[in-house]
Amino acid sequence: MKRKIGILTSGGDCPGLNAAIRGVARAAYEMFDAEIIGIQNGYAGLIDGEYKEMKKSDFSGILTLGGTILGTSRRPFRNMRVVEDDGVDKVAAMKKTYKDLKLDCLVTLGGNGTHKTANLLSEEGLNVIGLPKTIDNDIYGTDFTFGFHTAVDIATDVIDRIHTTATSHGRCMVIEIMGNKAGWLTLYSGVAGGADVILLPEIPYDIKEVAKTVEARAKSKKAFSILAVAEGALSKEEAKMKKKERAAYRASLPYDCISKRIAAELQEMVGVEARHVVPGHIQRGGSPSAYDRVLSTQFGVHAAELIRDEIYGVTVALDGNEIIHNKLSDIAGVPKPVPMDDHVLVTARNMGINLGD
Repeated sequence: MKRKIGILTSGGDCPGLNAAIRGVARAAYEMFDAEIIGIQNGYAGLIDGEYKEMKKSDFSGILTLGGTILGTSRRPFRNMRVVEDDGVDKVAAMKKTYKDLKLDCLVTLGGNGTHKTANLLSEEGLNVIGLPKTIDNDIYGTDFTFGFHTAVDIATDVIDRIHTTATSHGRCMVIEIMGNKAGWLTLYSGVAGGADVILLPEIPYDIKEVAKTVEARAKSKKAFSILAVAEGALSKEEAKMKKKERAAYRASLPYDCISKRIAAELQEMVGVEARHVVPGHIQRGGSPSAYDRVLSTQFGVHAAELIRDEIYGVTVALDGNEIIHNKLSDIAGVPKPVPMDDHVLVTARNMGINLGD
């Protein structure tokens, strides 16, 4: 039986997207008669009817390629049911494109927002399968998302390189790692990179406690300090504020990022020479690691198996060493912060890494 499959990538790019697309396509071609339509530029392409009829050759040579061959864009979930100035009913437009293309299934590769929209489309009656990608590793129901391990490798390499200059100059270096709501990337790369302080969004920090570690190291024979700070880290005082109040407070400060602020505060409090580093989108770019190539391929193949078996309204996940799937309705919009009993967090605490509390 022939299956016509639409595939799109949505939200921020990350390593492994092309490997996952390849996994879906190659397994589909192998297991059943498949026709694949590449939806361009994420949900925007589904809304506007931008697509490409894919050939088998389109999926050759992309396993190691970063980014996404389909293009991507951000279409916030909160606006999906809002008719804006252009007068377009986005949900109706997506359903129309799906039906006009006579798709049997839509495969969506993305993070939390992507999954919320995928669940919306599933509730609207479309056959949808999700694949969890994000360097933040913050999608509920899966141990790891693809893209995460590559980003850990990159962030760790940044910390390693900063380590050498920090040692040479006896400086306190504050490295800002991506992760606004969840600190998985900062935690893993901080431990792997030998950070002395790791600050996560899940654990509001006390700058005085951080200063104690920096001061103690400044007075020791190791006169440098390495801080891995999540971009979403916040102080204990800020944690007590409402979101709008916190935003207004930060806007009043002379710092455009958390790492710059912490470096300035520590320099004033301790008297050390402090610098901040923001690797930014470097953490999302480039070729996927071997781990992510394997995981992306496994996720993609499992999606093809689900299509073969006509199992829809789900997203693929990793549970231990097993590739499974969860209902979109069970995971869409559910947060996945670092729990306080996470084994890597406990490891960090037990070896004396300062977590800011």
